[in-house]
Amino acid sequence: MKKGDRFLLDITDINNLGCGVGRHEGIVVFVKGAVTDDRIETEIIKVTKNYLVGRLLKLISPSPFRSEAPFCQAPMSCGGCVYRNISYDYELKIKEGYVRGAFDKAGLSDVTVLPTLSAGKVSHYRNKGQYPVRRIKGEIRAGFFASKTHNVIPFSDCEIQNETFAKIVDAVCRYATENGIEAYDEEKGTGLLRHIYLRVGEKTGQIMLCLVINGNTLPQSEKFVEHIRNTEPNIVSVMLNSNKKNTNVILGNRFVTLFGKDYIEDELCGLKFKISADSFYQVNRDGAELLYSLAAEAADLDGHELLLDLYCGTGTIGLSMSDKAEKLIGIEIVGSAVECAKENARANNKKNAEFYCADAGDANEILKITGGRRPDVVVIDPPRKGSTEELVECLAKLEVPKVVYVSCDPDTLARDCVWFRKHGYSIGDVRTVDMFPRTGHVESVVCLTKKLQ
Repeated sequence: MKKGDRFLLDITDINNLGCGVGRHEGIVVFVKGAVTDDRIETEIIKVTKNYLVGRLLKLISPSPFRSEAPFCQAPMSCGGCVYRNISYDYELKIKEGYVRGAFDKAGLSDVTVLPTLSAGKVSHYRNKGQYPVRRIKGEIRAGFFASKTHNVIPFSDCEIQNETFAKIVDAVCRYATENGIEAYDEEKGTGLLRHIYLRVGEKTGQIMLCLVINGNTLPQSEKFVEHIRNTEPNIVSVMLNSNKKNTNVILGNRFVTLFGKDYIEDELCGLKFKISADSFYQVNRDGAELLYSLAAEAADLDGHELLLDLYCGTGTIGLSMSDKAEKLIGIEIVGSAVECAKENARANNKKNAEFYCADAGDANEILKITGGRRPDVVVIDPPRKGSTEELVECLAKLEVPKVVYVSCDPDTLARDCVWFRKHGYSIGDVRTVDMFPRTGHVESVVCLTKKLQ
């Protein structure tokens, strides 16, 4: 096979990158935009030793899993909504299969993976948006990076972002064009405006606008604040972030408040949270409430337990369960997150909650913090890379009877469950939650139990 070859292809599957999968002469072919049970004409655009990549030229016979109309009007080159062409019911089944496949590959085919749940909101669920800025055809425009590139697709009306964001992004770009504020040029390192960064409290309606700039100040900042507040009166915080490094990291370390507060507020699981520009907060509030309710159900607290929240971040999961525990202890290695967790506990009058900056995988440190008391329930919500076997061994040595594992990556969850089983834990049913509709990501909750010696 070589680039440019064309042939008919039956699509038999779809992966978590949104590529249809078929076989031609025994070789796997990936085609973006193709759907399971499509019959298509494809042209080869990439040849590797183990697989081919094709371009969809013509849809010969459409799949019954296809949606009647594309989910979003953004160009196909946008790398965001990989499942834009399929029905949402089928997307939920795909994500269940993704988790099921991860456990099968890990040798845990006996573990039950339940159907994927959804909070019900498929569009406009994201409460955080980050838009790279470029000069395009003489105008300042913002949008999204094309898949696997740093080429900006100028498109503000993203279907999964909060509905107010597009209006604000367009107003910032229009102001920059009219007032000579130049967009950042990655190759030359010149220009001022790098990103438009937005956050919204979905329950409160409060909006934060943060401009990420290649400098320290914004010319005529008072004029800009007046312009943007006239555009959207719910903006309660206007921030500048200085990032003068040649880096892919969006935010720098220095923030300046141009207007209002340096945070917004929101409510999650009946609790109030302050959200600063650089703090972690779940981007799908309704999905997070569903996910946390499943974690609380798995924890099954009765008011007498010591609840240990590892990788606790700003404390959201632990605090959402704290009323049903005798005491909550959160451990997190990032100091700034720990301070936010303490502030969130104070703001919600959670007097039984304590947070510590420490290594969550150190058994001696955990015992020191708990005063030698064995935790009754441990909640862990590690980053995408998962936990460590050292932490699993630590929890087993402490004879923690119940561990509730919240995961954002099925492959590392399955790997870690192998470790838990090795150290004497039984693996409960895996509950999957679609926190990020139309993308290839899925969250899971599983309860691991150990019989005490």
